Amino acid sequence: MDVLRLKNSRLGVEILPGVGGGLARFAWHGRGDPLALMRTGNLALKVPGGGQDPNQLACYPLVPWSNRIAEGGFTVDGHRIALSANRHDEPFPIHGSGWQRHWQPQTVSEHEALLVLDETTPDGWAYHASLRYQLRDDALHVELQVTNTGKTTLPFGLGLHPFFPSHGGATLYAPASEVGITEGDSPLPVAFVEVPPAWDFRQDKALPEGVNHGFRAWNGNAVITWPRLGLHLHVESDVDAFVMYTPAGEDFFCFEPVDHAINAVHLPGGPVANGMTMLAPQAGFARHFDFRVVDDTLAASARPDQDNKV
Repeated sequence: MDVLRLKNSRLGVEILPGVGGGLARFAWHGRGDPLALMRTGNLALKVPGGGQDPNQLACYPLVPWSNRIAEGGFTVDGHRIALSANRHDEPFPIHGSGWQRHWQPQTVSEHEALLVLDETTPDGWAYHASLRYQLRDDALHVELQVTNTGKTTLPFGLGLHPFFPSHGGATLYAPASEVGITEGDSPLPVAFVEVPPAWDFRQDKALPEGVNHGFRAWNGNAVITWPRLGLHLHVESDVDAFVMYTPAGEDFFCFEPVDHAINAVHLPGGPVANGMTMLAPQAGFARHFDFRVVDDTLAASARPDQDNKV
C-alpha cells in the first residue's frame, strides 16, 4: 500500500492515496514522543470483500456531498440523479464517492502533497477533485477543490471527516446556533432548531455521548481541548456547518466541518438554501481547513477570545 509521509519539526502525517486520499495518521511531536491529533488508522479492519475501510482512517475527504441522501437520489431541473447505497451497513448512500476512490499523487515534497481524482458516473456526478495537504509550523492546512466535468448543472458540497481521539476526555468550543433534529431512528434531519443547552458549544463544553447530528450557523472556528494533555487543536474553515458524532463507549469522536446540511437536496428550500453550491459544467470551487496545535506548556493563554476568531 502506497503511503505518503509529510513531516516538519512539529507535525507528521501519513496519507493513503489508495484509500480515499485520506490520512492514516496526524501526530504532533512538539514534546518529543508523537501525540495523536486524529485517531490513528486501523487498516487491519476490512470492508466485506476484503478492501480497506476508510472509516478506520484518521480523516478522509467528503466530495461531492457530505453524509446521507434519502429517497434513492433526487431530481434537479427535471434530471434524475439515482444513487445506490455505497456501504454495507448503511441504507442510504453516504459521504459521496471520493472517500471510496483511489486518488493519484500529483506532486509530493517534504511538507506538501497534492492528490487528484477524476470521477465519472453515467447518471450522476462527474467531477475533477484535488486534495492538498500542507504542513506549516504547528498547522496542517487542507484544501479540497472540485470542478464539475459533467454535462449537467448539479449541486456540490465539500467537507472533511476527521476522527479525533478522546485522550481521557475532550472539550469543544464550536459556536453554532442551530442543530438538525431527527425523528425515531432516522439520522436525517426534519427541521433545524436552536441548539439545546447540552449541545451548545458557544461556550467550551465537555462532549456529550450519543450525538449524531448536523449543526449550522457556525462561524468556522472551533477548539478541541484535551485537558489531561494541556493541548488544544484549533480548527478554522471557510464552511459554516459541521456534523458531530460522539458514539457511546468509544475512545474517539467526530467533528466534521462541512458546507451543507445532511440530506440538503431534500430539505425545504433545496440544496443551495441548505449550503450546497450549484455548479454549471466546468465550474468549480474550493474549501479550506486548518488544524493548528497550541500547547499550554508553551503558551500563557491557549484559549481564544470567544468573541473573536480563533
